[in-house]
Amino acid sequence: MTALHPHGDRGQTLPIYIWLTVILLFAALAFFVFAQAASARNGAQSAADAAALAAAQDARDELLLELGDAIGAGDDWLDWLDLTGDAELPAGGTAEAAGELAAANDSTLQAIAPQAVGGYPGFRVDIQTNYTVGDSIIPGTEGLQAQAHAIAVVQPRCEFDLNADPTQPVELVCDGETVNIDPEDFDPDDLPDASVMFSVYLAE
Repeated sequence: MTALHPHGDRGQTLPIYIWLTVILLFAALAFFVFAQAASARNGAQSAADAAALAAAQDARDELLLELGDAIGAGDDWLDWLDLTGDAELPAGGTAEAAGELAAANDSTLQAIAPQAVGGYPGFRVDIQTNYTVGDSIIPGTEGLQAQAHAIAVVQPRCEFDLNADPTQPVELVCDGETVNIDPEDFDPDDLPDASVMFSVYLAE
């Protein structure tokens, strides 16, 4: 005897296969959307980090120049090595430096402002990407741009005798490197690179 198979089995399972396929496709597309958004956020954060570091590095370079001017003028130049409390960083070219790095990362600088962290001065920058999340299955997201912020801080690396007379030769120990400064026989070119005397790092 030949077994008879109901002709309706295939018709009953076909809709299930179709629905499963649709669900899998939707899940794949949703994952792609989230991946696009994550990529945009990561790009924005990288741009913000680079812009904040550029601003702080520019301020550090200017700080070294002002330190040299203070030594040459016979001022209390040791104060320039103490960036705690209400110390402020030179902000002359910081916005331009931050903007250039943001642009290099296909983003635009939205804001820059001084901000202290842990008692040391720094800068906070806010950026927005020039690119969008891209086409997706979620209406309205294709035109969204990612935003991010970052803070970079400048911190002194030099240690010295707190009772030192700034009008006399002073020995600085800057992260293990000795720097001797004699105000009576000072040449600004004798100062080491700014990175020797001040560190720059991301606070967040």
